Amino acid sequence: MKEDRIFLGKIEDKIKGASEKYMLTYSDFLDPHEHSVASNYIREKGRFDVDIVFFGGYEDAERVIMFCLPDYISINDASKDVLKVIRVRTKEGGKALRHGDYLGSLTGLGVSRGKIGDILVNEDGADIIVSSEIVEFLMTNYAKAGRKYLSLSEHELSELKLPGNNKLTVKDTVASLRLDNIVSSAFGLSRAKAQEAIKRGIVFVNSLEQTKTDVQIDEGDKIVLRGKGKVLVKEIGNRTRKDRIFMEFERYI
Repeated sequence: MKEDRIFLGKIEDKIKGASEKYMLTYSDFLDPHEHSVASNYIREKGRFDVDIVFFGGYEDAERVIMFCLPDYISINDASKDVLKVIRVRTKEGGKALRHGDYLGSLTGLGVSRGKIGDILVNEDGADIIVSSEIVEFLMTNYAKAGRKYLSLSEHELSELKLPGNNKLTVKDTVASLRLDNIVSSAFGLSRAKAQEAIKRGIVFVNSLEQTKTDVQIDEGDKIVLRGKGKVLVKEIGNRTRKDRIFMEFERYI
Protein backbone atom coordinates (compact mmCIF):
# COMPACT_ATOMS: atom_id res chain seq x y z
CA MET A 1 0.00 0.00 0.00
CA LYS A 2 1.20 3.49 -0.85
CA GLU A 3 0.25 4.79 2.59
CA ASP A 4 2.36 2.10 4.26
CA ARG A 5 5.39 2.93 2.09
CA ILE A 6 5.12 6.60 3.01
CA PHE A 7 4.71 5.67 6.67
CA LEU A 8 7.75 3.37 6.60
CA GLY A 9 9.80 6.19 5.12
CA LYS A 10 9.03 8.22 8.23
CA ILE A 11 9.92 5.29 10.47
CA GLU A 12 13.24 4.84 8.68
CA ASP A 13 14.00 8.55 9.13
CA LYS A 14 13.40 8.30 12.89
CA ILE A 15 15.71 5.31 13.24
CA LYS A 16 18.38 6.85 11.00
CA GLY A 17 18.25 10.14 12.90
CA ALA A 18 18.71 8.42 16.25
CA SER A 19 21.59 6.28 14.94
CA GLU A 20 23.51 9.02 13.14
CA LYS A 21 23.04 11.78 15.71
CA TYR A 22 23.14 9.50 18.76
CA MET A 23 20.00 11.14 20.13
CA LEU A 24 16.48 10.21 21.14
CA THR A 25 13.91 10.26 18.36
CA TYR A 26 10.30 9.14 18.46
CA SER A 27 7.22 8.89 16.29
CA ASP A 28 3.70 10.18 16.73
CA PHE A 29 1.21 7.81 18.30
CA LEU A 30 0.72 4.78 16.06
CA ASP A 31 -2.57 2.96 15.65
CA PRO A 32 -2.54 -0.88 15.75
CA HIS A 33 -2.08 -1.17 11.97
CA GLU A 34 0.89 1.24 11.97
CA HIS A 35 2.35 -0.53 15.00
CA SER A 36 2.12 -3.82 13.14
CA VAL A 37 3.70 -2.42 9.96
CA ALA A 38 6.58 -0.86 11.92
CA SER A 39 7.12 -4.02 14.00
CA ASN A 40 7.28 -6.20 10.90
CA TYR A 41 9.78 -3.83 9.27
CA ILE A 42 12.01 -3.83 12.35
CA ARG A 43 11.86 -7.60 12.67
CA GLU A 44 12.79 -8.07 9.00
CA LYS A 45 15.70 -5.59 9.14
CA GLY A 46 17.23 -7.16 12.22
CA ARG A 47 19.67 -5.26 14.41
CA PHE A 48 19.94 -1.48 14.73
CA ASP A 49 22.42 0.84 16.43
CA VAL A 50 19.71 2.02 18.84
CA ASP A 51 17.09 0.25 20.91
CA ILE A 52 13.58 0.46 19.49
CA VAL A 53 10.71 0.29 21.96
CA PHE A 54 6.97 0.69 21.41
CA PHE A 55 5.23 2.23 24.41
CA GLY A 56 1.94 4.04 24.95
CA GLY A 57 2.07 4.92 28.63
CA TYR A 58 1.09 1.56 30.12
CA GLU A 59 1.27 -2.13 29.32
CA ASP A 60 -0.97 -3.22 26.45
CA ALA A 61 -1.81 0.34 25.35
CA GLU A 62 -3.60 0.30 22.00
CA ARG A 63 -1.90 3.42 20.64
CA VAL A 64 1.87 3.50 21.06
CA ILE A 65 4.86 5.65 20.21
CA MET A 66 7.99 4.18 18.65
CA PHE A 67 10.98 5.32 20.71
CA CYS A 68 14.49 5.09 19.21
CA LEU A 69 16.75 5.02 22.25
CA PRO A 70 20.53 5.55 22.37
CA ASP A 71 22.13 3.53 25.16
CA TYR A 72 22.32 6.51 27.53
CA ILE A 73 18.56 6.90 27.91
CA SER A 74 15.95 4.45 29.19
CA ILE A 75 12.36 4.09 28.05
CA ASN A 76 11.21 5.26 31.50
CA ASP A 77 13.16 8.51 31.24
CA ALA A 78 12.18 9.09 27.62
CA SER A 79 8.48 8.45 28.16
CA LYS A 80 8.34 10.79 31.15
CA ASP A 81 9.34 13.67 28.88
CA VAL A 82 7.35 12.68 25.80
CA LEU A 83 4.05 11.48 27.31
CA LYS A 84 1.71 13.27 29.68
CA VAL A 85 -1.72 12.58 31.12
CA ILE A 86 -4.56 15.06 30.87
CA ARG A 87 -7.18 14.24 33.50
CA VAL A 88 -10.61 15.41 32.39
CA ARG A 89 -13.56 15.84 34.73
CA THR A 90 -17.05 16.86 33.70
CA LYS A 91 -18.71 19.75 35.53
CA GLU A 92 -22.28 18.52 35.21
CA GLY A 93 -24.03 15.28 36.02
CA GLY A 94 -26.19 13.31 33.63
CA LYS A 95 -25.15 10.78 31.04
CA ALA A 96 -21.43 9.99 31.05
CA LEU A 97 -19.36 10.96 28.05
CA ARG A 98 -18.05 8.21 25.81
CA HIS A 99 -14.69 7.66 24.14
CA GLY A 100 -16.00 9.14 20.88
CA ASP A 101 -17.18 12.30 22.64
CA TYR A 102 -13.67 13.03 23.89
CA LEU A 103 -11.93 12.08 20.65
CA GLY A 104 -14.37 14.07 18.52
CA SER A 105 -14.01 17.18 20.66
CA LEU A 106 -10.20 16.96 20.54
CA THR A 107 -9.97 16.55 16.78
CA GLY A 108 -12.60 19.28 16.47
CA LEU A 109 -10.07 21.62 18.08
CA GLY A 110 -7.64 20.77 15.31
CA VAL A 111 -5.51 18.40 17.41
CA SER A 112 -3.77 15.80 15.24
CA ARG A 113 -4.77 12.20 15.95
CA GLY A 114 -1.08 11.40 16.08
CA LYS A 115 -0.70 13.49 19.23
CA ILE A 116 -3.45 11.62 21.10
CA GLY A 117 -2.88 8.25 22.72
CA ASP A 118 -5.36 6.07 24.55
CA ILE A 119 -8.42 7.70 26.10
CA LEU A 120 -9.26 5.85 29.31
CA VAL A 121 -12.84 6.66 30.20
CA ASN A 122 -14.02 6.29 33.79
CA GLU A 123 -17.08 7.25 35.85
CA ASP A 124 -15.83 10.78 36.56
CA GLY A 125 -14.39 11.62 33.16
CA ALA A 126 -11.26 10.32 31.46
CA ASP A 127 -7.49 10.12 31.60
CA ILE A 128 -6.13 11.01 28.17
CA ILE A 129 -2.54 10.15 27.24
CA VAL A 130 -1.12 12.84 24.98
CA SER A 131 2.12 14.11 23.52
CA SER A 132 3.74 16.65 25.83
CA GLU A 133 3.83 19.02 22.83
CA ILE A 134 0.09 19.71 23.07
CA VAL A 135 -0.38 19.93 26.85
CA GLU A 136 -0.23 23.72 27.01
CA PHE A 137 -2.66 24.06 24.10
CA LEU A 138 -5.14 21.67 25.70
CA MET A 139 -4.95 23.28 29.12
CA THR A 140 -5.83 26.61 27.51
CA ASN A 141 -8.35 25.57 24.87
CA TYR A 142 -9.97 22.24 25.73
CA ALA A 143 -13.12 23.21 27.61
CA LYS A 144 -16.02 21.19 26.25
CA ALA A 145 -16.86 17.67 25.05
CA GLY A 146 -20.31 16.79 23.81
CA ARG A 147 -22.57 19.19 25.68
CA LYS A 148 -20.54 19.16 28.87
CA TYR A 149 -17.98 21.62 30.17
CA LEU A 150 -14.71 20.20 31.41
CA SER A 151 -12.10 20.82 34.07
CA LEU A 152 -8.55 19.69 33.27
CA SER A 153 -5.40 18.87 35.21
CA GLU A 154 -1.99 17.72 34.02
CA HIS A 155 -0.40 14.56 35.45
CA GLU A 156 2.61 12.31 35.02
CA LEU A 157 2.33 8.78 33.65
CA SER A 158 2.88 7.41 37.15
CA GLU A 159 -0.47 8.95 38.14
CA LEU A 160 -2.42 7.38 35.28
CA LYS A 161 -5.69 5.80 36.41
CA LEU A 162 -6.14 2.51 34.62
CA PRO A 163 -9.63 1.08 34.33
CA GLY A 164 -10.28 -2.11 36.24
CA ASN A 165 -9.63 -5.16 34.10
CA ASN A 166 -12.91 -7.03 34.01
CA LYS A 167 -11.98 -10.52 32.90
CA LEU A 168 -14.29 -13.22 31.67
CA THR A 169 -13.06 -16.80 31.47
CA VAL A 170 -14.22 -18.53 28.30
CA LYS A 171 -13.94 -22.31 27.93
CA ASP A 172 -14.69 -23.99 24.63
CA THR A 173 -13.50 -26.58 22.14
CA VAL A 174 -12.22 -25.84 18.65
CA ALA A 175 -11.57 -27.98 15.60
CA SER A 176 -8.05 -26.58 15.13
CA LEU A 177 -5.74 -23.77 16.27
CA ARG A 178 -6.36 -21.69 13.15
CA LEU A 179 -6.87 -18.01 13.87
CA ASP A 180 -10.40 -17.95 12.46
CA ASN A 181 -11.45 -20.79 14.76
CA ILE A 182 -9.92 -19.09 17.79
CA VAL A 183 -11.46 -15.67 17.06
CA SER A 184 -14.83 -17.29 16.49
CA SER A 185 -14.67 -19.14 19.80
CA ALA A 186 -13.12 -16.44 21.98
CA PHE A 187 -15.34 -13.58 20.81
CA GLY A 188 -18.54 -15.54 20.24
CA LEU A 189 -18.70 -14.95 16.48
CA SER A 190 -19.66 -17.18 13.61
CA ARG A 191 -16.66 -18.50 11.71
CA ALA A 192 -17.70 -16.46 8.67
CA LYS A 193 -17.75 -13.27 10.76
CA ALA A 194 -14.37 -14.14 12.25
CA GLN A 195 -12.89 -14.69 8.79
CA GLU A 196 -14.33 -11.39 7.60
CA ALA A 197 -12.78 -9.52 10.54
CA ILE A 198 -9.37 -11.09 9.88
CA LYS A 199 -9.44 -10.24 6.18
CA ARG A 200 -10.43 -6.64 7.02
CA GLY A 201 -7.21 -6.25 9.01
CA ILE A 202 -8.82 -5.64 12.40
CA VAL A 203 -7.39 -8.69 14.17
CA PHE A 204 -3.98 -8.46 15.84
CA VAL A 205 -1.94 -11.26 17.40
CA ASN A 206 0.76 -10.10 19.80
CA SER A 207 0.47 -6.58 18.28
CA LEU A 208 0.95 -7.84 14.71
CA GLU A 209 -1.87 -7.46 12.21
CA GLN A 210 -2.95 -10.79 10.78
CA THR A 211 -4.95 -11.06 7.56
CA LYS A 212 -4.55 -14.80 6.99
CA THR A 213 -7.26 -16.94 8.51
CA ASP A 214 -5.08 -20.05 8.86
CA VAL A 215 -2.35 -18.56 11.08
CA GLN A 216 -1.68 -20.97 13.96
CA ILE A 217 -2.22 -19.74 17.50
CA ASP A 218 -0.12 -20.68 20.55
CA GLU A 219 -0.72 -20.69 24.28
CA GLY A 220 0.05 -17.24 25.73
CA ASP A 221 -0.87 -15.33 22.56
CA LYS A 222 -2.79 -12.08 22.96
CA ILE A 223 -5.46 -11.46 20.35
CA VAL A 224 -7.14 -8.10 19.78
CA LEU A 225 -10.30 -7.66 17.73
CA ARG A 226 -10.86 -3.95 17.20
CA GLY A 227 -14.19 -2.89 18.60
CA LYS A 228 -14.59 -6.11 20.60
CA GLY A 229 -11.65 -6.13 23.01
CA LYS A 230 -8.84 -8.58 23.59
CA VAL A 231 -8.30 -12.13 24.79
CA LEU A 232 -5.39 -14.07 26.21
CA VAL A 233 -5.03 -17.68 25.12
CA LYS A 234 -4.61 -19.03 28.62
CA GLU A 235 -4.56 -22.76 28.00
CA ILE A 236 -4.55 -25.17 25.08
CA GLY A 237 -5.77 -28.47 26.45
CA ASN A 238 -6.09 -32.04 25.28
CA ARG A 239 -8.27 -33.34 22.49
CA THR A 240 -11.78 -34.62 23.06
CA ARG A 241 -13.11 -37.95 21.86
CA LYS A 242 -14.42 -36.12 18.81
CA ASP A 243 -10.88 -34.81 18.14
CA ARG A 244 -11.63 -31.22 19.15
CA ILE A 245 -9.21 -29.19 21.27
CA PHE A 246 -10.09 -27.90 24.73
CA MET A 247 -9.39 -24.13 25.02
CA GLU A 248 -9.44 -21.62 27.85
CA PHE A 249 -9.38 -17.88 27.16
CA GLU A 250 -9.21 -14.84 29.38
CA ARG A 251 -11.35 -12.17 27.75
CA TYR A 252 -11.04 -8.54 28.81
CA ILE A 253 -14.41 -6.79 28.74
